[in-house]
Amino acid sequence: MERICTQCHAVLSDQTKADWCPACGGALIVRESLSKESPHAVVDHRGILLPRRHAMGGIITPV
Repeated sequence: MERICTQCHAVLSDQTKADWCPACGGALIVRESLSKESPHAVVDHRGILLPRRHAMGGIITPV
């Protein structure tokens, strides 16, 4: 299960303790996880999971 913002769709890390989105202040919902949080996942200072990046540049978006 993952927590996601209803407004900006930011995915929060499992370790983030928040009742609202740290990016925009929107409400959080819990949904089935689309992908597993890998050990190489990058979490910013707000506790939001950043999208994976391709080695040649650009963002890898989930299907």
